[in-house]
Amino acid sequence: MSLLSVPKRLLLGSSLAVSIHNQTRKLRRPFCFNMSSESSQPLTHSLTLPTQLGQPIQIIAAPGVSDSQFRTAIESSLFKQWLKNLESENGILATGSFLLKQVLVQGVDMFGQRIGFLKFKADIFEKETGQKIPGIVFARGPAVTVLILLSSEGETYAVLTEQVEEETGIHLKLGDMVDLTAFLDPSTGGRVFPSPGGCDEEISVFLYRGCVGKEIITQLQGKETGLRENGELIKVRVVPYKELWRMTADAKVLMAIALYEMAKGGGLLPLKT
Repeated sequence: MSLLSVPKRLLLGSSLAVSIHNQTRKLRRPFCFNMSSESSQPLTHSLTLPTQLGQPIQIIAAPGVSDSQFRTAIESSLFKQWLKNLESENGILATGSFLLKQVLVQGVDMFGQRIGFLKFKADIFEKETGQKIPGIVFARGPAVTVLILLSSEGETYAVLTEQVEEETGIHLKLGDMVDLTAFLDPSTGGRVFPSPGGCDEEISVFLYRGCVGKEIITQLQGKETGLRENGELIKVRVVPYKELWRMTADAKVLMAIALYEMAKGGGLLPLKT
């Protein structure tokens, strides 16, 4: 079981629930590349970063990665954001002590017309010693998860889903939610990394609190939603919040509970209207 969780680049909307529209930020600083795609040679890019002028990066497609997949990977927001993170204030290239020489694009999984998962290997070296830094990256981009708490007749319930795609059947308003990750120290960037060093996924955790009649709780329990023609089958479950931490092994749920309880205990949550 999971919380309502979607890629941050998707849009939700409507009446008992979420309208979140956070597009992955594009790389703003310009970079240049050239492509070679001769049939007898592997697909390659030559790319130059502002922090490595005069030291171009070779980007190579692994066997099995098609020309279109290779182009899509390099032009994707996932790849551009990874490059931006490398050069950010806390990025490994920021100090000038390390050098990114090569990137091997190993796999590209498409979700329809958009890129879903991107796997690549980066060769990063310490300039002084020549030591290579391990750099296998599984990129999937930012996501949003929402802890939905509904109060009814003195009991608080949490709304969970057994599978989440692009439709949940539950619709919240962004203005009615609290960004729990915004309470974290600014040094964290106000986000959570489930697998730092192994995956670029960053999660923003939101809280929704509402009051509903008992009939709404009954209607939600076991509700099936989603677009079946798109392979979506989402089953909604409603459980007492006090039992939530014992009923799932989903790290996002446990993380959301921890953030909610700490924010509540610290008096950080706004009063419910």
